[in-house]
Amino acid sequence: MTRAVALGIAVVLTALPGEAQEMSDVPTQTPRSGAVEIRLGGYKPALDSEEALEGDRPYSETFGGSSMLLVELEMQRFFYQDIGTAGVSVSLGYAEKYAAALTEADVPSAERTGLHVLPIRVRGVYRFDYPAFRWGIPLVPYIKPGLVFMPWWSTKGGEIETPELGGTGKGLRFGWEVAGGVAFLLDVLEPRLARDFDSDLGVNHSYLFAEYTYAKVNNFGGKGFDLSDGYWMFGLALDY
Repeated sequence: MTRAVALGIAVVLTALPGEAQEMSDVPTQTPRSGAVEIRLGGYKPALDSEEALEGDRPYSETFGGSSMLLVELEMQRFFYQDIGTAGVSVSLGYAEKYAAALTEADVPSAERTGLHVLPIRVRGVYRFDYPAFRWGIPLVPYIKPGLVFMPWWSTKGGEIETPELGGTGKGLRFGWEVAGGVAFLLDVLEPRLARDFDSDLGVNHSYLFAEYTYAKVNNFGGKGFDLSDGYWMFGLALDY
C-alpha cells in the first residue's frame, strides 16, 4: 500500500513540469493602443425639414422615403485604460442615393440624379469595459460625443448639378453629434482563439456592436442644407 502511494505521488510530481510548460505556452495579452471600427446603417438627411422650403419635400419627392446606405471606417487612439477606456477617434464615411431626375412638371425623366455625402467625424470615446475585462461580462456600453464635417454634392447625368436659380450643387455642412451603443465582446465565445488572434496578429479583442447616432449637421442652425438625422448603425470593432 505504501509503495503504491509513493508511486502515485511520483507520477503526479513528474507530470507537474509538463503541465506548467503547457500553461506557459498560452500567450499573454499584448498592450492595447487603439481600435478600428467598420460600420453601416441607414441615413436619411433632414432636407425636407428646412423652413425655407415652405412645404416642399425635395428629398422625399426625388428619392422616396427610403434611407441612404452609409458605410464608415473609424480609427481610435486610447489615452486612458483603467476604469474603462477613453480616447479620441477620426472616421470617414460615404453614402449615395440615386433616382430619376424630375422635369419642371415634376415628371420622372430618363436622366439620373444623385445625392452624395462624405461625413468626417472627430469624436471623444469612452467605453465602460471594466466589467468585461474584470469579471467577464461581455456587454460593453460606450458613448462618443463629437463634431461632424459633411461635404456633399448632387449630380445629374453624372456631372455636378447646377441649380437653375444659380449657386452650385456642392458644399460643406458641419455640426455636432452624440453616438452611444453597446458592444458584445466576442472573446467570450472562443477564449483560446482570441488569445491566438492577439499573439499572431496583435488584435486584443473583437466586438460586434449596435450604435445610435443623433447628429445636428446644419451649421449650428444656419441656413441651407440640413443634413441632420438620428439613425442606427451596426458593425465590427477590433482592439489593437
